[in-house]
Amino acid sequence: MGSRLHRLEAALDYRFTNRSLLEQALTHRSYGAQHNERMEFLGDGVLNFVVASLLFDRFPGTDEGDLSRMRANLVRQATLAEIATRLGLSDQLRLGEGELKSGGYGRPSILSDAFEAILGAIYLDGGFEVVRRVIATLYEELLANIDPRSQGKDPKTLLQERLQALRLELPTYTVVATHGAAHNQLFEVACEVAQLDIRAEASGSSRRAAEQAAAQRVIERLEAKQGTVEVPRRRKRRAPAQAPAALSQEDK
Repeated sequence: MGSRLHRLEAALDYRFTNRSLLEQALTHRSYGAQHNERMEFLGDGVLNFVVASLLFDRFPGTDEGDLSRMRANLVRQATLAEIATRLGLSDQLRLGEGELKSGGYGRPSILSDAFEAILGAIYLDGGFEVVRRVIATLYEELLANIDPRSQGKDPKTLLQERLQALRLELPTYTVVATHGAAHNQLFEVACEVAQLDIRAEASGSSRRAAEQAAAQRVIERLEAKQGTVEVPRRRKRRAPAQAPAALSQEDK
């Protein structure tokens, strides 16, 4: 495991003084009593604070609501699992036999927890400024591509805002079909923007999930047509008809 830990340290750009902290951070509770849950708790707190600080510095004119949405998106399970995958944590985790057989090494919840535990381990080993630097480096690309206006908003909300900006009618959502038993249904939904002749279908485990997925596909098609969308012109109001001017004595 030594060479693997060296590769992980290289990916983190941090070398542990106490290597046992890193080993514990990679240990799931299914493996043994010395697991990573306490470090995960610590790392979660550190990560939330550091990401909030990075956003605060990067977006000085952004209000609290947008900052909160951006932070929530950056520290959610899917984002953490994505970073963990990039670091190669799947190959480093120490899991019990049951978790190994069930594919726990690729489960987003386990990967995200291990990533937070590693941050907790770095804090314990090197202090706050060190873990802040590691987090800033790992999040550099994500922060560079973040959009405060859309981050954290669901696809249906984003689509509605874009159509309103173009002065277009709101999209319509139609359930095309449902499959499966009542307790395990799959919904197929179509999202249509008639004025732009755009229609997309998607499926989901609930009607809402299917609508969100369909809205995302419409957004992607709308972006592909960007620059070719014509904003409807507003009709000019006709000036009210004026009564004929009264004839002067000279005109009579």
